[in-house]
Amino acid sequence: MIAFVLCTMQHLSHGQYNESKFDSTMMNKMKIEIWSDVVCPFCYIGKRKFELGLEQFSHKDSVEVVWKSFQLNPDLKTDTTISIYQSLADQKGWTLEYTRNTTKHVTDMASEVGLHYDFDKTIVANTFNAHRLIHLAKTKGKQSEAEELLFKSYFIDGKNIDDDSILEAVGVEIGIDSAETAQMLSGDLFKNEVEQDIYEAQQVGVRGVPFFVLDHKYALSGAQQPEAFLSALNQAWDEFIKRNSTTKLEVKEGAVCSPDEGCD
Repeated sequence: MIAFVLCTMQHLSHGQYNESKFDSTMMNKMKIEIWSDVVCPFCYIGKRKFELGLEQFSHKDSVEVVWKSFQLNPDLKTDTTISIYQSLADQKGWTLEYTRNTTKHVTDMASEVGLHYDFDKTIVANTFNAHRLIHLAKTKGKQSEAEELLFKSYFIDGKNIDDDSILEAVGVEIGIDSAETAQMLSGDLFKNEVEQDIYEAQQVGVRGVPFFVLDHKYALSGAQQPEAFLSALNQAWDEFIKRNSTTKLEVKEGAVCSPDEGCD
């Protein structure tokens, strides 16, 4: 049985949950918000499984996906001198052997959806600036592309995603001028947006990521199977259509004036 978490976000005030307004191109699209951290292994796996479910969804072109920032360890200091195994062992109080076995299990899970994690190359990094880049990418309509590249950089390529040059390179790859990314990184641009996402997560009740919210009403927590995402999409869509449908008028034809044909 697929379990849905019924969220009460529709009852939150705008001060608590800052729902961004649809522009004219999004008026008929159902919004899906995904809270995620780019150093969360299940978030990358969840992204793939969600995409597999979405690919089977009949109305996939009528969905707007919005990525929301979440930090699993906001106080983590970027450190290129220690392995991810040592960092995790220190944080969790695990032995190195247990840590390696755990990451091996995660690596096996990732491989099932075509992702080839390489924790031997992973660099311990704080994600705040990476989330700022994702918000910059959002202004260009490239948010999902930024998420994908940052996940790949961290889990597969072993790049330091808290390094300015790496973030600038990610930006360039998705079409953002390196000077624009550098300017953002040199100041506080998108700092408030990242903090707002994290605050909203607290208000909604997000305790772990990935966390998927469909149409401000239904939520799924974790890297669930594609079938679960597809079922949730269908259920949310049915209610979205009922709520947004317009009444079709029955028109009796009579004498009218029109711009093209004049008055008949």
